[in-house]
Amino acid sequence: MGQVVARNRKARRDYAIEETYEAGLVLKGSEVKSLRAGRTSIDEAFAKVKEGEVWLHGMHIAPYGPSGPSGHDPARPKKLLLHKREIARLIGKVDRAGYTLVPLSVYFSDRGRAKVELGLGRGQTKADKRRKIIQEEEERRAREAMKRFR
Repeated sequence: MGQVVARNRKARRDYAIEETYEAGLVLKGSEVKSLRAGRTSIDEAFAKVKEGEVWLHGMHIAPYGPSGPSGHDPARPKKLLLHKREIARLIGKVDRAGYTLVPLSVYFSDRGRAKVELGLGRGQTKADKRRKIIQEEEERRAREAMKRFR
């Protein structure tokens, strides 16, 4: 992973992420400039599979000032680039098993391409979240006890 532009911190809390995918982003020039400046938000974003293509909705890329009136729509859906096999697998999981595609981070690869890390996960209930917090707390206490014992 190269230069990270944005992270979705809520995603790992609200969803049990089981698989991750790397997808390319189809962007306009002014969107790339704004993205490089770090003016984006993916907190409310989600991905949808539509007619054999994967689209990212809810990702906000702020308008790039110098581009003027010929700039871009900040909230337009962005097409994601994935292999056909990956898309076919995602269609099966999202449609049948009740999974959700959530963007975890947006970054530029080492070659300068805009990429999105997608997570395939199930929504967590409040009880699941509480259980996870309790488990992490118990693990932390066990580690501290082991340190003191040594």
